[in-house]
Amino acid sequence: MVSKLLTTTISAPGFMGLNTQDSSVSLEAGYATVANNCVIDKFGRIGARKGWLPSHAYNADLDVANVKAIGELIDNSGTSHIIAAGNNKLFKLVGTTLTVLTYGGGGTAPTITNSNWQFAPLNGVLYLYQSGHDPLVFDPAVSTTTFRRVSEKTGYTGTVQNNNTVISAYGRTWSANNTSVKSTVQFSDLLSGHVLNTGTSGTLDVSQVWPNGADEIISLAAHNNFLIIFGRRQILIYSNATDPNNLTLTDAITGIGCLARDSVVATGGDVIFLSDSGVRSLMRTIQEKSAPMRDISSNVRDDIVLEIGLETAADIKAVYSDKEAFYLLSLPARQIVYCFDMRSQLPNGANRVTTWDGIVPFAWKYTRNKDLLIGKTGYIGSYTGYKDNTDSYFMRYFTNYFDFQSPTVLKIMKKVGVTVIGGQGYQVTLKFGFDYSDILNTRQFALANAAIAEYNIAEYNIAEYGGSAFDNKLINIGGAGKVIQLGFETVVFNKSISIQKLDVYVKTGKTR
Repeated sequence: MVSKLLTTTISAPGFMGLNTQDSSVSLEAGYATVANNCVIDKFGRIGARKGWLPSHAYNADLDVANVKAIGELIDNSGTSHIIAAGNNKLFKLVGTTLTVLTYGGGGTAPTITNSNWQFAPLNGVLYLYQSGHDPLVFDPAVSTTTFRRVSEKTGYTGTVQNNNTVISAYGRTWSANNTSVKSTVQFSDLLSGHVLNTGTSGTLDVSQVWPNGADEIISLAAHNNFLIIFGRRQILIYSNATDPNNLTLTDAITGIGCLARDSVVATGGDVIFLSDSGVRSLMRTIQEKSAPMRDISSNVRDDIVLEIGLETAADIKAVYSDKEAFYLLSLPARQIVYCFDMRSQLPNGANRVTTWDGIVPFAWKYTRNKDLLIGKTGYIGSYTGYKDNTDSYFMRYFTNYFDFQSPTVLKIMKKVGVTVIGGQGYQVTLKFGFDYSDILNTRQFALANAAIAEYNIAEYNIAEYGGSAFDNKLINIGGAGKVIQLGFETVVFNKSISIQKLDVYVKTGKTR
């Protein structure tokens, strides 16, 4: 006997983000099983990510090479200088004009065979380091169109090491890891990244400090008077970093290290990095030693571990945007970006996560003006609009499996109401399936082209029922099951779109 019509409402679908780690049979409401080219917006809704646009015209010196590093220098007058690397050259972006920087030293130009520089701004000067290369300096007080070696800067003393990682912190540069010495940090004199053997400059040898045997320094970070040294399999935390003469080993973490130099990002209140087992938060040491190190990617752990195993570590890049409130991890070989919402954490300690494809960058930079710059093939791009340059992209969202609190009862789905914000005129495909089957049914509809009216766009935001998909129409399903899953797919081409809620109407009955 068939019972009365029942309904369930999924408010803010996917507000807990993607979860591919737990069993799909037992996922709680709020998780998504697919959330591609999505973000979690400030209202907790699944919505489309932005796209990117080139920041400049074609440049013959860059040609079609990948932009693999982007840095920003705020000089002593407060002027911003955007420096980028690609095609084994250095470039400067001014407005919408990209120009190549030339060598301005007094000798033979350095040989540059890669563009994977790391940047460290200090006292109006930008320092550039990468493995196997002479460290370079861009000093706009000397020239805004040239670069030179650190060893060619006026006042240089000591011997600068050809290290692979560098940061600027507590008024000096800190660098480490060259082809022969993997466990020594070189730090400069105060406000002088080119003074390396006088004043308060010096070195810190940690080769005998690793608690679990020999290791190599992958990356460096600074937070709250700490110097954080990321080894490949261990992490060292030094306090009193504002006074190198009193550096003190405060904590050592074994069994976990940093996989990729450019995955380490300071968020203001935390330091996020990529380990072999996923994306981690270092709040454990910063706040309370007794607390466990948080795995912010635990909801997608197996997926992300598989993906990073197929990447070249030097190509993995990350960035944090306080404007967008996300940490982005780019895996260019796999053509995927993991987007972690940093507004809050879930009860299990993870952060809400979605994935992107199509936009995958080779470099990131979040600027003083809160612009997110993207290293692309042949361009520095800006994260803006809702097209990937001139191309549309495909947004996909799938709910968890839900049973209306009646797991043994057969459900015959009658209709679905979809409330969305934005996306007027978009063609949408609704997919639905039953009982964990991969064979899905589809229905297509177009969102209304609503006119501007009271309350923004038509009555109550976007047409009656939110510019909805089906407007309470009956949908002939041709199937039934005890467990239901819904999917929402659309091509995003120039407008934002967020899913506000899904209303699902079913009739139920028990089979004899």
